Amino acid sequence: MSSNGVIRCKAAVARAAGEPMMIEEVELSPPQPMEIRIKVVCTSLCRSDLTAWLSQAQPQIYPRIFGHEASGIVESVGQGVTEFEEGDHVLTLFTGECMKCRQCASGKSNICQVLGLERQGVMHSDKQTRFSIKGKPVYHYCAVSSFSEYTVVHSGCAVKITSTAPLEKICLLSCGVAAGLGAAWRVANISEGSTVVVFGVGTVGLSVAQGARLRGASRIIGVDTNPEKSERGFGVTDFLNPNDHDQPIQQVINRITDGGADYAFECVGDTGTITTALQSCCAGWGLTVTLGVPKEKPEITAHYGLFLSGRTLTGSLFGGWKPKSDLPSLVDMYLKKEIEIDDYITHNLKFEDINNAFELMRQGKCLRCVIHMPK
Repeated sequence: MSSNGVIRCKAAVARAAGEPMMIEEVELSPPQPMEIRIKVVCTSLCRSDLTAWLSQAQPQIYPRIFGHEASGIVESVGQGVTEFEEGDHVLTLFTGECMKCRQCASGKSNICQVLGLERQGVMHSDKQTRFSIKGKPVYHYCAVSSFSEYTVVHSGCAVKITSTAPLEKICLLSCGVAAGLGAAWRVANISEGSTVVVFGVGTVGLSVAQGARLRGASRIIGVDTNPEKSERGFGVTDFLNPNDHDQPIQQVINRITDGGADYAFECVGDTGTITTALQSCCAGWGLTVTLGVPKEKPEITAHYGLFLSGRTLTGSLFGGWKPKSDLPSLVDMYLKKEIEIDDYITHNLKFEDINNAFELMRQGKCLRCVIHMPK
């Protein structure tokens, strides 16, 4: 560390969309007021990282450090920070909670107006970066950038957790697993004995399935075009591959569920699939929840008759959880063995193998790859 508090550390730097990341030495500034600097212990690759890295449509903000689903230990705190101290174990949050804005104070929403999803590659507070190489800025991702040995986040974008929780497992609660469980419990409020269909059975979709199983759903149908996903558990009772059927998949689902599922979840990130999900849930009370981030064509097209006949479409960001308020309870549930996390981890990789994680996810050969940072 230099005399001005700057740390030199290794980070996986992306220089252009879709190009392999290079492990480079970066300079990381000390935490500014209301920020904390974290030594990243483990970070898992989320499909959102892959989508943003591949995207030619999103703003080309490079060089950039991706990563947002992570666990770590507080290395230092900035001025005004009272809830964290050096040595605290934390999860990073890609969407924060200031506790004070209209949305946070309402108790109805987790869409913080101050620390919401950051899309410009900078910090919330001053719109600057904390990373640099030879004096030139290196941009952030979701104001987290966990593909680095150290990172700086706003104190509202991290949550303190018990030091007894294994950091190499619970990093998944920082995004994917929590997002799926919350969509099932908080957003849809799945009822016992119901029929559920999940489009996209990756980590998020299988977390929806786990949530549905724990709520007592009688039938959980997984839909995916990847045949390798047909045997994954977490409560899935049926698997449908649209490529195996002559009929549109919504017609197949309507036929086998006597008119449609009670709940449909879109976990792909495709607006066409949102329409298909709507057409797959029943009239009268069918609820479709969309969790995916569209890679292209953000507009949704649906016949008004789907809504006139009683179907509902709603969105879910991070499963509706208020991140700082609610995540510790999910960590406790994991420690009590009330929810599963470990089986979502299909690969454990060293930091220098991070490009392998991206390739595994691009090929559909993994659920979560956990990347272990150097100790």
